[in-house]
Amino acid sequence: MEPTLPELSVLRRFWPGFEDAGTTHPVLVGGIAIGGALPVIIAGPCAVESYEQTLAVACAVRGAGIGILRGGAFKPRTYPGSFQGLGEEGLEILAQVGRETGLAIVTEVLDPRLVERVAAVADMLQIGSRSMQNTPLLIEAGRSGKPVLLKRGWSATLDEWLGAAEYVAREGNTRIVLCERGIRVPASEGYARAVLDLNVIHAIRTLTPLPVLVDPSHAAGQWERVEPLARAALAASAHGLLIEAVAADTDRAALRSDAEQGIPPDVLERIAGYARPGLPRNSQ
Repeated sequence: MEPTLPELSVLRRFWPGFEDAGTTHPVLVGGIAIGGALPVIIAGPCAVESYEQTLAVACAVRGAGIGILRGGAFKPRTYPGSFQGLGEEGLEILAQVGRETGLAIVTEVLDPRLVERVAAVADMLQIGSRSMQNTPLLIEAGRSGKPVLLKRGWSATLDEWLGAAEYVAREGNTRIVLCERGIRVPASEGYARAVLDLNVIHAIRTLTPLPVLVDPSHAAGQWERVEPLARAALAASAHGLLIEAVAADTDRAALRSDAEQGIPPDVLERIAGYARPGLPRNSQ
């Protein structure tokens, strides 16, 4: 049964031509259609930590046939003493790596005052889980006109998540992609960072024509667990994946953010092959 929701413009009944459940309004990012005929993968490092690290991961991403690079220049962290990202330097690195590899860029924005600056580099703005209900940020992201990747909050209900999307849409920007990244429940402690809610994919696809991706990396917490979750997400009809990746021979002990989550290039290629069979490498 469809849940009772307020009159949100992101719901199907307000999208002529997309009234039928399962139909999707694609969102173009760097010329790549998220929500099109084939699943899309967005992959890259958790955080931009150096030019060399980011370029190495970007080359692995491109080599797997993936066309969109993710990487955090600004990182929200639980403790203020933790690595918070390189900030402006990280943005410059992303811009340079994007130019050199031809990859589209997705990066997170944390502050409404920085939306314009981040949008100058990014092909898509990411609103992270912690920021899902930061309404001033959602409004500014909507006003930017850039595609918006809206992650679900740690404990957000479906209507809260769609309500967050509505803040973006009401600024005239319906280039929104939703992203499930796991919800926190006590039962998962000890083996996962969060529980990946694959049930929500069917609900999203029933209620709205907005595409939905799944981030298996944050739910898993360990890179060895990412591949089966990625396969399950695609089997559940997600429009694609958002995955953390590392370069070959990466010294995980030297990484400053979520070192255990990034999958190596061989696993990334395997997931890409599963998601898009027959796709030539070096081309999404």
